[in-house]
Amino acid sequence: MKNNVKVLREQNGLTQAQLGEKVGVSRQAINAIEKNKFDPSIWLAYDLAKFFNMSIEALFVFEESDRK
Repeated sequence: MKNNVKVLREQNGLTQAQLGEKVGVSRQAINAIEKNKFDPSIWLAYDLAKFFNMSIEALFVFEESDRK
């Protein structure tokens, strides 16, 4: 799932570790989300969206796929 996490993180002047600390996950988790290697749980997606003051739908781009 594509997302805008990296752009927003950089606009806010945060490292991956700093963002991870703010939402309760590791730097590696933030890195994996930014590289589209890991789809966050709904709760982590909510925490990230809340941190950036936006909706989950604005932060994450949902596309049709084979995965359901």
